[in-house]
Amino acid sequence: MGDPRWLTERELKTWQGFLMAGTLLTRKVEQQLRDDAGLSHPQYEVLARLSAADGELRMTELAGAALTSKSGLSYQVAQLEKAGLVGRRSCPSDDRGVIAYLTDEGQARLRAAAAGHAELVRTLFVDGLNPEQFTALADGVDALCGHLCTGEPCVEAG
Repeated sequence: MGDPRWLTERELKTWQGFLMAGTLLTRKVEQQLRDDAGLSHPQYEVLARLSAADGELRMTELAGAALTSKSGLSYQVAQLEKAGLVGRRSCPSDDRGVIAYLTDEGQARLRAAAAGHAELVRTLFVDGLNPEQFTALADGVDALCGHLCTGEPCVEAG
């Protein structure tokens, strides 16, 4: 094995800034969703992914779309099911498969939370950059996701 490829000062500063920005964004989004809808960010993601898929998905597809592990997804779906926001049923074409579906109450909660969530994301993420910076970030994120997904199944970030 060769010598380590140490980060330059700029690379390290950018990496640390990336981590800080991600943490700050996550905290603010999490707080807004808890305050406005009583949901965690992962729970909101589950509801949003189900809604985008016409209200239902197999649990394995939902785990990939929500970018979480199957066990993490099972926990979130169980919490949402207890709250009456999501239901589960057997897959008619596969006895082992389980379909998660959005209830009317889940759709209403998502609808109630979506406008505030979109506004916060716009204010904190989109408006924090000028159009050229945002285009460069979008291109960079696309390239990074492509690089990280090499050899693995990846899903669209949404």
